[in-house]
This record gives sequence, structure tokens and C-alpha cells, in this order.
Amino acid sequence: MEKKTLILGVGNLLLKDEGVGIHVIRALEKETLPTHVTLMDGGTGGLHLISWLTGYDHIIMVDATLDTHPPGTVRLIRPKYASDYPPLMSAHEIGLRDMIETMILTGDLPEVHLIVVSAANLNEVNMELTPKVEASIPEVIKVIRELI
Repeated sequence: MEKKTLILGVGNLLLKDEGVGIHVIRALEKETLPTHVTLMDGGTGGLHLISWLTGYDHIIMVDATLDTHPPGTVRLIRPKYASDYPPLMSAHEIGLRDMIETMILTGDLPEVHLIVVSAANLNEVNMELTPKVEASIPEVIKVIRELI
């Protein structure tokens, strides 16, 4: 049986690369996906998302990260604990970590994959991604297709 899968894009669309997760969701909305897959724009994340996440067997989260990798680098992480999330994640990091910790404590945490894209710019108010991060979207979609 296919796993009921949620693809959750998180980020702030107004802060350039911080919005990459939302841009990925918008790109996937134009594609044909299997019926067991649901897309969600999770905004900036947080504990309020928990009620939306229960009931899925598999969650694939897409987010920007500010790290030492070159901008546009795509990495797949299989976090088991909130501490497995990359350091220096964007502004909503605390909300996502709290959400994961809460789901672990309540025993509601499904299989989770986190796809992070190294960002070049998280501070400038602009809805456009930087070119290297924009160019990473097809790779992110390829990883998502492999996971589903």
C-alpha cells in the first residue's frame, strides 16, 4: 500500500531565498502527482501545523537553510530528533523544531524527510529567489519524486 504522503513547503515568500519551500510547492502544483500525495504551503511553520500533519505516513518538508554549503546546494536529511535539523536554519527554525519535538513526545511523528536548499539571501525583502536557488528547484522536485 502506498504511504499517505504530505509534501510541506515552509518559508517566508517575502524574504527572497527563505521562500524556496513555497516556490517548490507552487512548481509541484503544476505537475501531475500520485493520488496518495498532498501538497501544503506551510508558511513559516510552527506548532499550529501539527493538527494538519497528523494522519500522514510520510512527510517531506522543503525549507531553506543558511549554512556553509554553496547557495543552491540541495541536501536530503532524515531527521529522527529535532536536534538532527541543520544549524542556522531560517527564522522559523524554532517553530519547526518545537513541532517535531512535540510530535515525538506524543508519538505522532510519521516518517520525515527534510530537503534543505542552501540559501544565498534570507534577509532582503523580495519575492524572487536568487538565481542559484531558483536553479535548484528541478533537483528538489527530482528528489521528491524519488521519495514518493
